[in-house]
Amino acid sequence: MLIIENLVKIYDNGFQALDNVSFEVPDGQFVALIGLSGSGKSTLLRCINRLIEPTAGRIVWNGVDVTALSDEEMRFLRRRIGMIFQQFNLVKRSKVITNVLAGRLGYTSPIYSLFNHFSEEDHERALANLERVGIRDQAYKRASELSGGQQQRVAIARALMQDPELMLADEPVASLDPATSHGVMKYLEDLNKRDGLTVLCSLHFLSLARTYADRVIALKDGRIAFDGTPEEIDNERFKQIYGEDAVEVQIS
Repeated sequence: MLIIENLVKIYDNGFQALDNVSFEVPDGQFVALIGLSGSGKSTLLRCINRLIEPTAGRIVWNGVDVTALSDEEMRFLRRRIGMIFQQFNLVKRSKVITNVLAGRLGYTSPIYSLFNHFSEEDHERALANLERVGIRDQAYKRASELSGGQQQRVAIARALMQDPELMLADEPVASLDPATSHGVMKYLEDLNKRDGLTVLCSLHFLSLARTYADRVIALKDGRIAFDGTPEEIDNERFKQIYGEDAVEVQIS
């Protein structure tokens, strides 16, 4: 269970990205976070694993108060929280398999990781995860040689190396074309349905949320504007979330 209690984030410049946000996510749920750019989606996801420090409030995951943990304790907790980024966050000049193995850094001695020394078991696991996302044949290419969709699949394989229980995906398809976007979302859906991972995924388009999510949480100006099933978002609610000038074709 993930519990967000009265979460607030105010940046140094005075901008309030999150304003008293509270909700709970049961284990195994696929939650889509939607809203305009600047609504607080990315800030919320990054507060959960404390890539961004909350200003106030609590985050409790599996009974552990994440907001109270030391840096060293967070290092161990992050082993079980996968993170997928919009811009992939790969080392483009390195081989695909090297990028995937980076997902084991939290489990490896810092000295060994400095020299990219990983066990044979980790190498086999990396290849198996690349097989799962359909690009094992790309393992020894440079990441820069892959398409955007393939690079995002490398990022998913890297996250799987952590053996995560919770997957945070920060607009993972924002830079991809529609067909490739569905391909990436299907891999996240598979992790949720087959492996039972809890998934929180920020998205721009409600159509993707309708297809893949069990639940939608909409943010507007740092506050929750909607929390329910995708089917409950009608035209009126869509306008409340995205504004009167929103293009309604996005709701289909």
